[in-house]
Amino acid sequence: MSVLGGTTTRPLIRASGDLPVDTSRVPAREAAERELSKPMYHENDPNLLERALDRIAEWIGKLFEGASGAAPGGPLGLVVVALIVVALCAALWWRLGTPRRLSAATGTLFDDGPRSAAQHRTTAETHAAAHRWTEAVQERMRAIVRSLEERALLDPRPGRTADEAASEAGRALPGHADRLRTAAREFDDVTYGGRTADERTYLRLRELDTDLERAKPHLSTVAGGTTE
Repeated sequence: MSVLGGTTTRPLIRASGDLPVDTSRVPAREAAERELSKPMYHENDPNLLERALDRIAEWIGKLFEGASGAAPGGPLGLVVVALIVVALCAALWWRLGTPRRLSAATGTLFDDGPRSAAQHRTTAETHAAAHRWTEAVQERMRAIVRSLEERALLDPRPGRTADEAASEAGRALPGHADRLRTAAREFDDVTYGGRTADERTYLRLRELDTDLERAKPHLSTVAGGTTE
């Protein structure tokens, strides 16, 4: 670039034949970008995954940097808080068991051959006497549903889930609908959700079973149908 009489002039590029060519800034920039976009200049560039990991690492670094400044005791305080969180998570994991993503709707209530309600109750009491509360809850819920089938308040149907049984039985016994839904949810939690039952849960189901034995059905809906 040269200055003539106080006026700035653009550089002149000589083409073939020694004729000066005036190249404006925009085409020159575009030409440079096209040149730099060639693969030969980007062979060692990080790939998409590497760039994403770099961004995540940068974000985590900033997060910890900000948290260490806000936490009492600085970085040491942050480490203590992190250890407390890990300990709480471990305690919850141990208490509740491994969480599972299985849908309760895919699991059927009865997984073996047909047995009577009395047989399920006997098995439930055997598990309860041995403090096997999870198995006791499962068997007591099966006893409840089998008893409703034996009383014709539910039609016997293979593949029925606990939720379906509770919903159908709740129409025939509306006064117990909420407890039936709760029982079905507790059955699903211990059977498909990896939860561990306790004595209190089993006693609730046993009490529900006893109350349902004495309950009179709603006359408008019996076994999923309408009575005259």
